[in-house]
Amino acid sequence: MTEPQPTSYREAYARLSRIAAELESGEPDLDRVLPLLEDARAAYAQCRERIEAVRAVLAGDWADDSDADETDTDDAE
Repeated sequence: MTEPQPTSYREAYARLSRIAAELESGEPDLDRVLPLLEDARAAYAQCRERIEAVRAVLAGDWADDSDADETDTDDAE
């Protein structure tokens, strides 16, 4: 049975860590491998989504919107 989806980056990362530890601990139950990998894929996707959002902000994508707002107010004067 799969676990509920993590709601934060920290929870998703912790889930990935637990899955990795279980898989690396020796010989995991073969019946658990597929559900573990499905959980890992979902948690990885959540982590990646949040990392990409932070990268977008750091790359200045958010600054473009504020520059446009300032330009609009300058033009109005």
